[in-house]
Amino acid sequence: MKYEVKLLKSEEGYAVWCPDLVGCHSQGNTREEALENIKDAIALYLESVDDEEKEAIRNLETSLVEVE
Repeated sequence: MKYEVKLLKSEEGYAVWCPDLVGCHSQGNTREEALENIKDAIALYLESVDDEEKEAIRNLETSLVEVE
């Protein structure tokens, strides 16, 4: 399964998180390291949720809204 992740570059490296999985985040010294680390974080996150929650995560809808 594929998950969208967000990256934020800073002086310390990269912060990375998965918006669909609340609290699922990681970091790395490089972009590549951060992306590998978030894969591990996502796998661990999914191990900790039950089948009903996994199904809900799979069926998430996303939309963009504009706020003036």
